[in-house]
Amino acid sequence: MLAALLLSFGVIFIAELGDKSQLMAMMFALRYRWWVVLGAITVATTAVHVLSVAIGHFVGAALPTGLLGIIAGLMFVFFGLWTLRGDSLTDEERTRAQRASAPAFFVVTSAFMLAELGDKTMLATITLAADNDWVGVWIGSTLGMVAADGLAILVGAVLGKRLPERTIQIGAAALFIAFGVAMLVEGSVPTAPVAVIVGSAVAAVAVFALVLRILPARLRPAVLRAQPDAAADLPGDRTSTSAGTS
Repeated sequence: MLAALLLSFGVIFIAELGDKSQLMAMMFALRYRWWVVLGAITVATTAVHVLSVAIGHFVGAALPTGLLGIIAGLMFVFFGLWTLRGDSLTDEERTRAQRASAPAFFVVTSAFMLAELGDKTMLATITLAADNDWVGVWIGSTLGMVAADGLAILVGAVLGKRLPERTIQIGAAALFIAFGVAMLVEGSVPTAPVAVIVGSAVAAVAVFALVLRILPARLRPAVLRAQPDAAADLPGDRTSTSAGTS
């Protein structure tokens, strides 16, 4: 259970960085007291993740372990690409956060429950619960999301500005891809040494960084196209700025 708790905490914390729920937490922190926002997020997350681990636990019980690892690996790679794509609030979600007039706790709780249904953090929790202790996943995923959104509340309440979205999204995407490739290797070759699994994950991240660096400006992810100079921060990329402005 402890291993599942720690794994889930790390994965969900990473998944929340730059997610629309974190953006909502920042906006709510500018309007309501921080402890009300944090308490409401905790209640909403606890409820949504109960549903997530229940789905993952019963689905996982019906699948072979090897196949489950391969599916989980593919899902994590997908989460990495989803994270790289970026996230934003819809007009409805932004309005809900900015102009809500109902009691604060109810507003924040309902907003977060709606935002999390079908979101990548819910899907990641389902994936984790399919192959790990469900109680550990429930506690760890809830704590991971609360910690990430607590960071957003701190930034929203104290600094009043967003975290550096580009860096967060690229880093989170790379970590998801590393987790996914490691799971794929372990699920496909159960007897693979730890060194091979870790080496495969590191190689995947290296390829990921290389692809980002050599992609033409028009094919770069939206988070990089939105900031032409941001791509220049990628190691070894000296031409992206001029390409993005031509």
